[in-house]
Amino acid sequence: MKVHFIAIGGSAMHNLAIALHKKGFEITGSDDEIFDPSKSRLEKYGILPKEWGWFPEKLTTDIDAIILGMHARIDNPELLKAQELGLKIYSYPEYIYEQTKDKTRIVIGGSHGKTTTTSMVMHVLKDNNIDFDYMVGAQIEGFETMVKLSTDAKIAIFEGDEYLSSPIDRRPKFHLYHPDIALLTGIAWDHINVFPTFENYVEQFEIFTQMIQENGSLIYFDGDEHIAKIIKNKKEGIEYIPYNSHPFEVIDNCSILKTNNGNVPLEIFGEHNLQNLMGAFHICKKAGLSDKQFYNSIQNFSGAAKRLQKLAENNSCTVFQDFAHSPSKLKATTEAVKKQFTDRKLIACMELHTFSSLKKEFLPHYKNTMSLADKAIVYFNPQTVEHKKLDPITKEQVAEAFGGNNVTVYTDSDLVIKDLSEQNFNNTNLLLMSSGNFSGVNLSELAEKIVNKT
Repeated sequence: MKVHFIAIGGSAMHNLAIALHKKGFEITGSDDEIFDPSKSRLEKYGILPKEWGWFPEKLTTDIDAIILGMHARIDNPELLKAQELGLKIYSYPEYIYEQTKDKTRIVIGGSHGKTTTTSMVMHVLKDNNIDFDYMVGAQIEGFETMVKLSTDAKIAIFEGDEYLSSPIDRRPKFHLYHPDIALLTGIAWDHINVFPTFENYVEQFEIFTQMIQENGSLIYFDGDEHIAKIIKNKKEGIEYIPYNSHPFEVIDNCSILKTNNGNVPLEIFGEHNLQNLMGAFHICKKAGLSDKQFYNSIQNFSGAAKRLQKLAENNSCTVFQDFAHSPSKLKATTEAVKKQFTDRKLIACMELHTFSSLKKEFLPHYKNTMSLADKAIVYFNPQTVEHKKLDPITKEQVAEAFGGNNVTVYTDSDLVIKDLSEQNFNNTNLLLMSSGNFSGVNLSELAEKIVNKT
């Protein structure tokens, strides 16, 4: 198979390119710029474009498939040439389905917890020597790539992202996977640039549940009112499996699962992760694992990259990094750290970085999301607001939206670093939350400096 990627440098795109290369496909690709880690990883496998730019003259009729990345525009010269030549054009989720349509597909959807739940399932299956294909939205310890596609695996596990598939395919990605086993973690409005109303956003999850294959299963968090409304319209022939948080207790800053066969200590923590764990438990049971196999494996699961990831720690301070950016994620992550370390203060620092988070009308959704933090810092870059072509927002608007008297707002990341450097971190944790990097801050270096001076 000869496959060409338009906008090969994206996170999902370059991982899919590597996965197909490892499967034996002939891979070519193009992009206007590629940054690390994509650049180094493509180079390692010999599929990094030799020069940046778009080269429609290189497209020929012997290409079996074009995979179009979300980063490309609808007037991309290579896309126009591919259409002119009549080549088959796929979005990356569409092509992943093509590669796995004869397998049992497990798809994990929801506004939050997708990556962690998918990672838990992958970890447990691998620990029990079960072969499977996968696609996940973060780097997972023990897995070289974020995508694997093989000939032999009978199971395929996908993180079901609700964002759009490609510039010419405006369907949410998770509508294209047609799951045999589906999971929904919860629904909280996100991606308001493409889903302008909450009702429109919820509708995408309802459509997702209607895509479950005949004799399939829907595993769902039964504490979510929006999922409860969706499952009122049950699809005939589908098994519905509710779940909630796994019973646990916190002893000496460690979360302990309470099971019928005794206590199981965990490396992860937080109410939301105990919900994710229970969802993963049901998926693994459907995949044929026993309770004992699941609990033996899950206790050494350390989490996905940037999901309550420990950057540095000493005896009295731990610095965490988390991808949290939406209100529900922000609230859950802040609460998790505060409730896990009841004997420590918490400084929570977040960056407004996404389209939704920087939109003036959406800011009120952040009300009291960091209220449990002893000190809360909110940062945004006005240039990012301008780049996204949004109406300007002020520090005062942001402070009012978050509420409480524990919030300080900055528009200069140097001032964020200065503020943090002046804090006393004895018996104090730091939580850094963003889908970006605070305008170029090396968060690992910052974490090391903080714990080394404590």
